[in-house]
Amino acid sequence: MLKKEIDGVVEYTPRRFGDDRGYFAETFNARTYENLGIRGAFVQDNESLSAEPGTVRGLHFQMAPSPQGKLIRIIRGAALDVAVDLRVGSETFGDHVAVRLDGATGNQLWIPPGFAHGFCTLEPDTLVAYKVTAYHDPETDRCILWTDPELGIDWPVDVASATLSAKDAAAPLLADLGDPTTFF
Repeated sequence: MLKKEIDGVVEYTPRRFGDDRGYFAETFNARTYENLGIRGAFVQDNESLSAEPGTVRGLHFQMAPSPQGKLIRIIRGAALDVAVDLRVGSETFGDHVAVRLDGATGNQLWIPPGFAHGFCTLEPDTLVAYKVTAYHDPETDRCILWTDPELGIDWPVDVASATLSAKDAAAPLLADLGDPTTFF
């Protein structure tokens, strides 16, 4: 386990038991995660496949009353995974954590409610799986521009060559989202 620079964010690599057939790993165990401080009644599993390296998804979050905590892992490929602290009153509001996640290592990242989340794929056909603590809610779903200069994220892709959805490409800056006390 590795606590990240921002309180509440945890990187964890489940142990793998390998032999000549491959390996076995517990990718989720409620007791283990509770001991790591990862508390969430997960209600939904999500999966995304990004064909091209340089695909950016995010920075997404859900406002109150349905903020999501996310437990992210890469099944195949690799990505730079980013969490931005949006918790009002937090000493690290607007700061971010960036972690390389990859299927070869099996490391995971816990991002508690109150954070925006996004990632940039580093390899072709990157398959991302994540558990969330609240159902998808289109009414509270928000997005921040991934290149917002105030966030200072060092993305591993050139802006001109990134693959984005129309929603992510047109996302507002954090400062343009209004009063952050209404987020959570």
